[in-house]
Amino acid sequence: MKKQINPNIKAYLLRGAFYLLLLVAVGVIPFALGQSRSRGTTKQSAVAAPLLLGSAPLSPLPGSDTPFTFDNTGSLNTARYEHTATLLPNGMVLVAGGQGNSGDLSSAELYDPASGSWSATGSLNIARAYHTATLLPNGKVLVAGGYSTFGYLSSAELYNPASGSWSTTGNLNTTRNEHTATLLPNGKVLVAGGDNGNYLTSAELYDPASGGWSATGSLGTARAYHTATLLPNGKVLVAGGYNGSYLSSAELYDPASGTWSATGSLNTARALHTATLLPNGKVLVAGGYNNGYLSSAELYDPASGSWSATGSLATARYVHTATLLPNGQVLVAGDRVTAAI
Repeated sequence: MKKQINPNIKAYLLRGAFYLLLLVAVGVIPFALGQSRSRGTTKQSAVAAPLLLGSAPLSPLPGSDTPFTFDNTGSLNTARYEHTATLLPNGMVLVAGGQGNSGDLSSAELYDPASGSWSATGSLNIARAYHTATLLPNGKVLVAGGYSTFGYLSSAELYNPASGSWSTTGNLNTTRNEHTATLLPNGKVLVAGGDNGNYLTSAELYDPASGGWSATGSLGTARAYHTATLLPNGKVLVAGGYNGSYLSSAELYDPASGTWSATGSLNTARALHTATLLPNGKVLVAGGYNNGYLSSAELYDPASGSWSATGSLATARYVHTATLLPNGQVLVAGDRVTAAI
C-alpha cells in the first residue's frame, strides 16, 4: 500500500499549475514548469475545463498596470488529475497520464493554443500518475517513475513530438514517485528522493545519449514532497519535504562531483511548498504544509548559503503554484482542492 503523508496531505486537481502552463502556451507568461503532488486514498471527479485569458477581471498584481482576466478554452478529452503538463518547443502543451474517474491513465493529449482545442496523441506504454515529465534539449519529453495499479514504477518513457508516439527508455535503478526531476546544464536529468513505501535518499542521472540511468551521490536526508531548483551556478538546491516528519533541511547537489552537501536550513519545516528562482539568483520558498497550511515565505541566498524570512502570503496555502513573471514579480495561485483520508 502506498505510504500516506500525514495529516491530510492529499492534493487533487493541481488546477493552478495547469492553467498557468496554458498561459505560457499563448505567450502570456513564460515560465519553467514545476510540480508537486500527493496521493489521496479516495477519488474525486477531475475537472477538465481549463481557463485562459479573456473576460472576468481579477484583482491586479501589486505594481502591475493590467489585471489578469480569464475565459474558457477547450476541455480535455479525458478528465484527469496528478498528471504532468509540459510545454513543447512547438508551443503545444503535452498532458500525460494521471488518474481519472476510472483509475490510472495511459492516455495523453495535446493542447493547441492557436485553436484552443485538445487532440489525442500516442498513449503511454504504462498508465501512471505521480510521475515527472522533463523536456530534454532534443525536444523529446522524458517521463519517469510514478505509481500505478502495478505499484511503484521504475519504468521511463520518451515522447517524440514529431511522431506523436512514446518509446521505452532505460529503467530507473529504484522505483519511486513523489520525486523531483531537474534538467542539468549538461543535458542530463537528475532524479532525487521520493518514496516507494520507504522515503528515499537515492538519486540518479539520466543520460539522453545512452538512454540509461546511473547512480549518483545520495541525499543526506531521505525526503519526498520536496522542491529542487537549478541555481545559476549549476548546482541544484533541494529544500524541505517530508519523511515521516516535516523537514527544514536543505542540500546542494554539485554535478561536477556528483555529491550532495548540506546548506542552511529553512526557518520553517515544510512540504508541498513552491520554490522559485528569482532574477537576482535567490530562491523564494513560499507556503506549504506542516501540520497546517503555511503562509510564511523565505529567501535562500546562494552566496551565503542561508535563509531569511520575507513577507508572508496573504493566504496560507499548499499544493499551489508559483510563477516568475516577466516583471520580476512572482504570481502564487491555487491551493489544494480537497483532502481525503
